[in-house]
Amino acid sequence: MSKQYLVITDTTTIKLKEVVLLSKRKFEAQEDVHYYYWFRKKVFKAYPYAILAVKRMDTLSGRLAKIESNRDKKRYTKIIQRYLEGEFTDQLKKMTKTEGRILIKLIYRQTGLTVFDQIREFRSGWNAFWYNTTANLFSLSLKTEYDPEHENEDFLIEEILQRAFTDELLVEQKPRITFDFNKIYQERDGKIDVETYKLMFAKAKKKQERRSN
Repeated sequence: MSKQYLVITDTTTIKLKEVVLLSKRKFEAQEDVHYYYWFRKKVFKAYPYAILAVKRMDTLSGRLAKIESNRDKKRYTKIIQRYLEGEFTDQLKKMTKTEGRILIKLIYRQTGLTVFDQIREFRSGWNAFWYNTTANLFSLSLKTEYDPEHENEDFLIEEILQRAFTDELLVEQKPRITFDFNKIYQERDGKIDVETYKLMFAKAKKKQERRSN
C-alpha cells in the first residue's frame, strides 16, 4: 500500500498585480492644474461608456460568428441597433465634443480598431448607431486612433487612467493595443502639457463675448 505525504516548505509563490508607478506630475504653471483636472473629469465620464460599448461589441461579434444565415445576421444586428440606441443615445447626447473625442479614442484603446473599422465589420447595426447618434453629434473623425507615445492628448488620457487604476477610482480593463506607458512617462519626465485646452477656453470665451456684444 502506497503512502501519501504532505510536504510543506517555507517557499511561497505569489503572483502580484502589475502596478504602474508614476512620479509626481510636473506642471508649467499653477493654473495648468485647473485645466488638467477639467480634462480628468472628461476622461472619467467617457471611460465607463467605452468599456460598456466594447462589452456590447464583443457580445455582438461573438453571436454573429455563430449565426450562419445572412438574413438572421441582419435581423440580429437590427435588434442590437435598437438596443444600443436605447442604452447609449441619451447619455451620449449629454457629452461634450471633447468627451466624444475621448470616447472614440478609448474605444480604439480597448479594441485595437477605430470606430470606422468597426462600422465596416459590423455593417448596418453599428453603422446606423454611430452615424445617427455620435458622428453628427460630435462632428468627429471616426478614424481616430489612440497613440499615447506620440499624441499629447492620448498621453494625458493614459496618465489619468493609470493613476485612476492605481487609486482604484476606475476599474481597469487591459488595452488591446501595445505600448509601454512607464517608458513613455519617463521619457516625458512627468511633464503635463495642457496648452491646447487653454487655447480652447480662450476661443470659447471670445465667441461668447462676440455673441454678448
